[in-house]
Amino acid sequence: MHIAKVKLLADRYPTRGRYPFNVPVLCETGELALDSAVTLLVGENGTGKSTLLEAIACRCGIYIWRGEERGRYEANPYERQLFHFIDVQWTNGSVPGSFFASQIFRHFSQLLDEWASADPGVLSYFGGESLMTKSHGQSLMAYFQSRFRVKGLYLVDEPETALSPARQLELLRLLADMSRDGHAQFIIATHSPILMACPGATIYSFDHVPARPIEYEDTEHFRVYRDFLNDRERFLNSDGEKS
Repeated sequence: MHIAKVKLLADRYPTRGRYPFNVPVLCETGELALDSAVTLLVGENGTGKSTLLEAIACRCGIYIWRGEERGRYEANPYERQLFHFIDVQWTNGSVPGSFFASQIFRHFSQLLDEWASADPGVLSYFGGESLMTKSHGQSLMAYFQSRFRVKGLYLVDEPETALSPARQLELLRLLADMSRDGHAQFIIATHSPILMACPGATIYSFDHVPARPIEYEDTEHFRVYRDFLNDRERFLNSDGEKS
């Protein structure tokens, strides 16, 4: 593993009244051991998965492509400060890495097109074509297939966005292939039960406080999809309730 452990230094948080320092799992989880080449962060929306993933990227010195900042109704001075209060334990020194999130991918694709206008050769790293000329799902897979072949650390936020089930299976196979033999390490926040089935992956549930490892079959995502597929009529006639 390139990274062996992530520690959250909650005793040093500057406040407990503002996001992200008021998120329960980020306050109560002391550390996450990263013993597998693929670590999956799962849980409901708002449990802190993406927040921690971005903080790890910042702590590791990985650049995050951001679009133009817009005006905000209420500015939160703490919003992007979590990375100051985590420690990352490298195994054999830092390695190159990248951060992916669906909401910033289009901005990256646009910048890549601008670079290609001056140096078309840069597109050879992404399948030889502009990512802007592909469908959203096709451009994501082109990016993953090219980028993940480079040895390093990959922090990936909800990569299943815009991917069909068949494409998610393709990504699952890519993750399994690229994580062999210490080539790459992945930390992934996801809602996809297909990606959660990655062989040998460690799954951390952020629905528990503190976050803890959980078996694939015990995830809420697996159980909801299984129960729905086994008896969808019950779900459709129960006003959204499930047993």
